[in-house]
Amino acid sequence: MDIVVLAGGLSTERDVSFKTGSMVASALKENGHRVIMIDVFMGYKDAEEDLGDVFAKADTIGISAGNIPEEAPDLAKVKASRKDQSECFFGPNVIQICRKADIVFMALHGENGENGKVQAAFDLFGIKYTGSDYLSSAIAMNKGKAKEFFRAAGIPTPKGISLQKEDRKDDPKELGIELPCVVKPCAGGSSIGVTIANTPDEFKKALDDAFCWEDELVIEEYVQGREFSVGVIEGKALPIIEIAPIAGFYDYKNKYKAGSTVETCPAELSEETTKQMQKYAEMVAEVIGLDTYSRSDFLLKEDGSMYCLEANTLPGMTPTSLLPQEAAVIGMNFNQLCEHLIQISLKKYQAQ
Repeated sequence: MDIVVLAGGLSTERDVSFKTGSMVASALKENGHRVIMIDVFMGYKDAEEDLGDVFAKADTIGISAGNIPEEAPDLAKVKASRKDQSECFFGPNVIQICRKADIVFMALHGENGENGKVQAAFDLFGIKYTGSDYLSSAIAMNKGKAKEFFRAAGIPTPKGISLQKEDRKDDPKELGIELPCVVKPCAGGSSIGVTIANTPDEFKKALDDAFCWEDELVIEEYVQGREFSVGVIEGKALPIIEIAPIAGFYDYKNKYKAGSTVETCPAELSEETTKQMQKYAEMVAEVIGLDTYSRSDFLLKEDGSMYCLEANTLPGMTPTSLLPQEAAVIGMNFNQLCEHLIQISLKKYQAQ
């Protein structure tokens, strides 16, 4: 097949996306496909050219990626570096090349990639892509909205509120919030802008930091417990993975710096707890409509109570990512996983 791996973009997870895309592109090439990895924002070349059999040049026009920096990217600098300085999110020739592909592997993370906007545009252009549709993506990306779906379905989730920037109050008591609490951007990813606030001063600073990224936040009770993640493919939960940062919590640095986190899969849990957490992960996928693949994050307290934090519609596929580790436990290596995600995504279009 001719496949575009779409990466980059303008989210805080831009660098993570490149690493996902690079690994996926390599795997798909090894599987025998013609693959082009494109930065959705920068595009290919500065002006439209003859793209007749662009996939014949796949080995020379695709971009590559290095290691993930420990700090989030400077998006203002990224925007300034685009030559055409167009207002269009899609870079030059991106749509044209994607329309020529048999399918686009969505290696985007964060804003635009996971909030449904790119998916909606591709639907209009008749472009096939991996992962969930635009509506399910939009719901899952908004942590506050997703929590409403969790509660309606009986999926336990930490108590909390959504807060708009214009409604900001620096006293947590005025918001009905008890300390400690977690403050995080409503639609962010990779734990960027997330803070555990233990004091009123820390709470104020947490608001300052999070509002730098977005104008809407989620503020929720702090749940002390073990961290887990559960991948779901076609409605069926994978083995659970436990995430134990060596220092601090599972923030941006601990997620992507090798050796920062101990990850155990299958997680050491009782059979009852395992089945319950997997059931909740499957319920998350069902109620939000994540019909191809997804990953949900959980916390487990000492008393056995568990809480779903959020759902991820395009889980990372980096050397330290969780979904590939979970798939490996059931005998699916990375190349097979990439191929499988393409095949189950194509099934959606065959059924239409």
